[in-house]
Amino acid sequence: MASKGAGMSFPRKSYRLTSDAEKSRVTGIVQEKLLNDYLYRIFSSPDRGPPAATSRKPLNFHNLPEHVDQLLQVDSEDEESQGQVEGRLGPSTVVLDHTGGFEGLLLVDDDLLGVIGHSNFGTIRSTTCVYKGKWVYEVLISSQGLMQIGWCTINCRFNQEEGVGDTHNSYAYDGNRVRKWNVTTTNYGKAWAAGDIVSCLIDLDDGTLSFCLNGVSLGTAFENLSRGLGMAYFPAISLSFKESVAFNFGSRPLRYPVAGFRPLQDPPFADLVRAQRLLGCFQAVLSVELDPVEGRLVEKESSEWQLQGQPTVLLTLAHIFHHFAPLLRKVYLVEAVFMSFLLGITEKGTPEQAQAVVHQILDLLWLFMEDYEVQDCLKQLMMSLLRLYRFSPIVPDLGLQIHYLRLTISILRHEKSRKFLLSNVLFDMLRSVVFFYIKSPLRVEEAGLQELIPTTWWPHRSSREGRDSKEAEEETAEERQRRRAYERGCQRLKKRIEGAGNPGGGGPTQSSACFYSWEPKGYISCPIPVVEGLQVQILKLLLDNKDDNGGEASRYIFLTKFRKFLQENASGRGNMPTLCPPEYMVCFLHRLVSALRFYWDEYKVSNPRAAFSEEAYVPPQIFYNGKVDYFDLQRLGGLLSHLRKTLKDDLASKANIVIDPLELQAATMDDLDEDEEPAPTAAQRPMQALAMGGALPLPRPGWLSSPTLGRANRFLSTAAVSLMTPRRPLSTMEKVKVRSLNVEQRTREDIEGSHWNEGLLLGRPPEEPEQPLTENSLLEVLDGTVMMYNLSVHQQLGKMVGVSDDVNEYAMALRDTEDKLRRCPKRRKDILAELTKSQKVFSEKLDHLSRRLAWVHATVYSQEKMLDIYWLLRVCLRTIEHGDRTGSLFAFMPEFYLSVAINSYSALKNYFGPVHSMEELPGYEETLTRLAATLAKHFADPRIVGTDIRDSLMQALASYVCYPHSLRAVERIPEEQRIAMVRNLLAPYEQRPWAQTNWILVRLWRGCGFGYRYTRLPHLLKTKPEDANLPSLQKPCPSTLLQQHMADLLRQGPDVAPSFLNSVLNQLNWAFSEFIGMIQEIQQAAERLERNFVDSRQLKVCATCFDLSVSLLRVLEMTITLVPEIFLDWSRPTSEMLLRRLAQLLNQVLNRVTAERNLFDRVVTLRLPGLESVDHYPILVAVTGILVRLLVHGPASETEQATSVLLADPCFQLRSIGYLLGQPEPLAPGTTLPAPDRKRFSLQSYTDYISAEELAQVEQMLAHLTAASAQAAAASLPTSEEDLCPICYAHPISAVFQPCGHKSCKACINQHLMNNKDCFFCKATIVSVEDWDKAATTSATSSAA
Repeated sequence: MASKGAGMSFPRKSYRLTSDAEKSRVTGIVQEKLLNDYLYRIFSSPDRGPPAATSRKPLNFHNLPEHVDQLLQVDSEDEESQGQVEGRLGPSTVVLDHTGGFEGLLLVDDDLLGVIGHSNFGTIRSTTCVYKGKWVYEVLISSQGLMQIGWCTINCRFNQEEGVGDTHNSYAYDGNRVRKWNVTTTNYGKAWAAGDIVSCLIDLDDGTLSFCLNGVSLGTAFENLSRGLGMAYFPAISLSFKESVAFNFGSRPLRYPVAGFRPLQDPPFADLVRAQRLLGCFQAVLSVELDPVEGRLVEKESSEWQLQGQPTVLLTLAHIFHHFAPLLRKVYLVEAVFMSFLLGITEKGTPEQAQAVVHQILDLLWLFMEDYEVQDCLKQLMMSLLRLYRFSPIVPDLGLQIHYLRLTISILRHEKSRKFLLSNVLFDMLRSVVFFYIKSPLRVEEAGLQELIPTTWWPHRSSREGRDSKEAEEETAEERQRRRAYERGCQRLKKRIEGAGNPGGGGPTQSSACFYSWEPKGYISCPIPVVEGLQVQILKLLLDNKDDNGGEASRYIFLTKFRKFLQENASGRGNMPTLCPPEYMVCFLHRLVSALRFYWDEYKVSNPRAAFSEEAYVPPQIFYNGKVDYFDLQRLGGLLSHLRKTLKDDLASKANIVIDPLELQAATMDDLDEDEEPAPTAAQRPMQALAMGGALPLPRPGWLSSPTLGRANRFLSTAAVSLMTPRRPLSTMEKVKVRSLNVEQRTREDIEGSHWNEGLLLGRPPEEPEQPLTENSLLEVLDGTVMMYNLSVHQQLGKMVGVSDDVNEYAMALRDTEDKLRRCPKRRKDILAELTKSQKVFSEKLDHLSRRLAWVHATVYSQEKMLDIYWLLRVCLRTIEHGDRTGSLFAFMPEFYLSVAINSYSALKNYFGPVHSMEELPGYEETLTRLAATLAKHFADPRIVGTDIRDSLMQALASYVCYPHSLRAVERIPEEQRIAMVRNLLAPYEQRPWAQTNWILVRLWRGCGFGYRYTRLPHLLKTKPEDANLPSLQKPCPSTLLQQHMADLLRQGPDVAPSFLNSVLNQLNWAFSEFIGMIQEIQQAAERLERNFVDSRQLKVCATCFDLSVSLLRVLEMTITLVPEIFLDWSRPTSEMLLRRLAQLLNQVLNRVTAERNLFDRVVTLRLPGLESVDHYPILVAVTGILVRLLVHGPASETEQATSVLLADPCFQLRSIGYLLGQPEPLAPGTTLPAPDRKRFSLQSYTDYISAEELAQVEQMLAHLTAASAQAAAASLPTSEEDLCPICYAHPISAVFQPCGHKSCKACINQHLMNNKDCFFCKATIVSVEDWDKAATTSATSSAA
């Protein structure tokens, strides 16, 4: 390290002198006169300029310190100005009063300037107050929620409900509700957004208070403030839970200073003057060059200056940095002086020239300053850059953000600075992910979107439904013109963003950043928007693995920090300020994908045997060899400790891995410790929900709360597994004993491997290729990228769709208002005025939202972003396929891979349309088929034990079969997999999520059943339309292929059909019984005289039970249509029993639904919210479909069997069949006729849904049952009570149990034996069941006698 002073040595560099002839030019040894001129040129006073040559004394390195001290002298007024100032009371360093000036629970940053709400409505004030003069402070808005910012006096008392502005002598501005507060409230100002800066101004000379938003005055908010004795005002804020801000009282330069107003904290005036003068000296060194040969000074551009080791220049710089270095540690001076200087450099010339100059400046800092001084300077510099980037106003070309990103890149290109920042600052002290975020404008007028998109347009139907030919025909010429003008405006906006950053000097090289786009020839590399390109360049620098000169390469430092970043966000262990907001995570993911694919394909160029990024996946051994830390995230097979114990033999046989027995023992001991953890500790653990469809992680064990992560983390939360350094190559059959390393202990060799070490790929199963895909470190980055999507990216993508949903809702409201205007009589001027006012409000809101939607589509849902998500989907599918080949080791895969595969497909299908369609993606059909195969194979995979992920797979498959394209993909998977899927669907419903399984089977049948061709139920057509993208509202698309597989499987084996149908009938009995019980309670509540409300959850459960009953009936209809012999071929042992059970349930449903003025009828008439789906039509047509198939289709013998069983059921009522065709119920004695205007239900009223052929079949069925019923009534003989079955009392005794001899009807005993082998009465085990005929038994007994 160079010492400070006149006599200096430079041990870091060796200054070698060349030949004597060139000594003068090379070494910079200059004459006394030239040195004198040079030093006066460098150290001239900015106020007086360089003195005349005749009046100045000679200047050299001996008297230079005295000259510099004189140059840096500051007037005494500037020195004294930093003391106490009239009108202000309190410490000169202004911070938040975290000791006594707060109310509620708040989280305050270490610098006491940032605050996060952690209670309902917490309040905090500053340590300094003002009572006279004009003052200002700034608030940096980090979240746009409920906050009240302003001033209060020390006498104001706040609580969890009342904050700043809710009491006398407290005043606040609320940009969330766009109001001002002082006990009462009125409209004021504009809405703020995250990234805005609010300036709070108080003028105690005039007694006024005002606010500014991003430097634009919002006008005077309050006047006639109370002043005088005891009246002093503190800056204060009240904020809701999780809302966050940062204050700037003057510790940093104000972003928007206001003339005449002073910051509460005075700037360091004296140090600021010194720093500016020293910076001028430094700039002079960069712009002046010594020419010892000519003996003169040469003026040059600073961009052309280079450090050549001239002693004169080095000694001069040493004197400058002797004074400059201590100043560069102060945050105010770094931002006001040094950063402004660096930004000026980046704005001049080309980016390459600016980066070269910044690189040399950083070299000088590391050369002439102590390491701790440079580190403090770089830390403050990066914090200022991030703050400026985050809180810059949004404009269409993003010009301000570009300047800050360019300087960031220039700094990070310096290797030593980059490694320091990456190791100590970027992920540890800063939320550096902000650098990859492009915020969306909340106020379109300030972002210039009105000029770019002067004409707005919105669809007349939900844009997510797509546009069909009918809609195109209905579009008027005016609407078409507006739509095209709007689309041109959107294109202008996209070009402005993509072409940003090139005014003046040359812009960044576009070739250095690209995305992957699809053309008919395949994927091609295309330029990406400038801001995104700069952000990708930052990540490329952080992922550089070739800068390992004298230390660890940047990529491996990044991997350590990146994994910790994921851990904080995955488990919720980090403090709330360290958690990454979802909107930042989305942008970070896209930039990381671009940088990752760049390095992946670069490696492929130099290693032809490697794979392109388009073929990327994560090898399965990474999941079980412990080299990558998955924290406490759930694996497919359960906890990692459990898997390693139960699958240790498979690890040894398939992957040649033996877990260190000491670690297994440690894990067992830690499991015991966890069981003994106190209950209050477990209750206080934070829980973090994963992405949609994912699982909730288990509570974090107590031993992971320590920063050292405890000894158990060496096994359960492994970061790396290291070989025991083998001396020779390992044979294929030799087992490798492994031990786990902490993430900080890993080296490059642990990741990339060495000659006899496979690194991350340790434990390669025989199914995996020997040649690695790419560098191992990139595999870990890819794995982390997939995890990022699962953490919050998918959730945020769905949230951003809310802008499109808002457009649709307002468009619908505007159309309704316009319709009312057309229908409103002209004489009702009052109504016309209100409707016109509403129309104007809706139109203005739509103008605003449509422009915001254009920005969202350009930055969030663009084609480039869609390709990134699509790439991740394909990565997950390949990873799952390769993991599946490992057999039992597939259980080690983290659950989030399946979750990301499901959710990314959902995002591509639902979030990016209609601007970009998934059908346009390359390999769309193949990807659909692969995803279908994954869902079909794993929804019932016994290796997957997590309930949540199994439910997610089931729901995904249920949604998949609702859409024609994805259903056809299911039909394209190999036949063996299709059959296996259907076999799993036909497994008994007990003890598994049968409702989703039944839903899948129903979707395969919908479109084939009786009257089952509707999309929306007939009685719901006139109600408010729902989102047409919902799976339940898709047009019927039955699959005859899968139906045939189902029929073939039901015919196979004697137990498949009975067990499946028995479970279906059991669930139908339960669902319909629950439904009837619930509507009884609802009816009773509705009939009470006192006012009461039915619980909405009860209504929802009631409607769900009804829908389940209908879907179960449809599955029975499909089964009896496809395989009628299961019920009608009585040579099968269970057919008669199944048919009798079916008839019993059908009669019960008919009787409950068709009775005149019964319970069901009354509840349907009420039309309660939540019971919209409950109606006669869906359930009656399902029952009718089953009856028609039994009684009309098929040979006469089978029809007779079904008829006899149906009529034999004591619950059968012929009037229920007549109800289907609108026939009135026979009147009972003493009853009156129904009202003539009462509309009766009849299938004949639904000709749009039921064909004439189907109606004819119903009429034929009714005629057949009428005749058969009359014939049966004439032939039936009375049965004594003794001969009736003692179980059901509906059928005569027909079976005797052996060996106990008890009796019942065949239907009861057969149904009982499907679930239990014990006798009804004596609980003896039934060995056999024999037919019993009373007459035959009686005659046999008489003969024996």
